[in-house]
Amino acid sequence: MNADEGKYCIVCGGMVPSGSDVKQIEIDGKMIGIYCLDEIIARVKSQNHDSEAKIKEELLAAVSKKNYIPTKKREDYAAALLREYKAKKD
Repeated sequence: MNADEGKYCIVCGGMVPSGSDVKQIEIDGKMIGIYCLDEIIARVKSQNHDSEAKIKEELLAAVSKKNYIPTKKREDYAAALLREYKAKKD
């Protein structure tokens, strides 16, 4: 592989997301790029869910539409996404 080909995910083999619409967050001790995270968080916040379980469910559903989430890491992703959700100012 040469430098022009890009970086590939060691989990799924796909291109590693990059660009201004990709936010890097720590999940299970590793920095992971999540495509459209700020947009997803804003959309879930606008839904005004009252329970953390529902917020995590909505975040996972939205993120998984545009990002690969390994089945064994769903809870780690949910915790990290909730952390980012809480940290994001309205």
